[in-house]
Amino acid sequence: MTNSRPESAASPLMDTPQTLSDQPIGIFDSGIGGLTVVKEVMRQLPNERIVYLGDTARVPYGTKSDRTIKAFTLQSCLFLLEHDVKMIVIACNTASAVALDFIANMFKIPVIGVIVPGSSAAVGRSVKQRIGIIGTQTTVNSEAYPITIKKMNAETEVFSHACSLFVPLAEEGWLDHDVTQQISGEYLRHFAGTNIDTLVLGCTHYPMLSTTIQKSIDRIIGSPVGLIDSGVETAKIAKKILADKKLLSAKTPRGQHKFYVTDMPKNFVKVGERFLGSKMEDIETVNVEILGF
Repeated sequence: MTNSRPESAASPLMDTPQTLSDQPIGIFDSGIGGLTVVKEVMRQLPNERIVYLGDTARVPYGTKSDRTIKAFTLQSCLFLLEHDVKMIVIACNTASAVALDFIANMFKIPVIGVIVPGSSAAVGRSVKQRIGIIGTQTTVNSEAYPITIKKMNAETEVFSHACSLFVPLAEEGWLDHDVTQQISGEYLRHFAGTNIDTLVLGCTHYPMLSTTIQKSIDRIIGSPVGLIDSGVETAKIAKKILADKKLLSAKTPRGQHKFYVTDMPKNFVKVGERFLGSKMEDIETVNVEILGF
């Protein structure tokens, strides 16, 4: 089991100077799933430029020790800082669970993750206060979502289940395939009898499969279940923080969004554009060695 504290909502340090309003937002993920968060940030904050780093050479983080996850996350965030970002979004559930508090307290700019926004939305929308969590085995084992949710409302009942095969299915593009429907039914059968009314998609890949997941969970529970997309909720929090700090850009983006990866695996662009929902026109591979200390 991964022992970690739940993430903070944002760095509590001093306000960032208003002159940084036209600087980009930095978004980091251990791989490609964070592009679903990028998509939401683009949708909700259309005037902002984005610098994205996917650590595709060292994915998955879930098999690494807490110390290694913190080191990798810090290296990636320092890389984003070199691009003069005004905010960092850690769009990775594993890194959010393990490293966010460690990272956020080191920087003056706001640093947010995906767990607090998703948890807060679930608590706010669940009428019965019976919430389901699905994610990778590492995220489920960390118990970051249940701990965070319980801090928000101690009376909430939380039920978690790992759905590891959803990641390769999303990357394969089998979004509503018969096999995906069958696997979804097998996984989500775990929630039979729980009477949940809200389900958190605790992995950034999972929104790609939301149609299939919705059908399965509604059938199993026997009534409509609200899905929480942490990417959507994280973008909302990012927008609020930037607005509060008067750091929202009032201009249309100057230049393109920039995408960096530490390895260019086969079919990366094809899969990435599917996740992003648009073209990835400016991609650069960064030697992972330059991220080291």
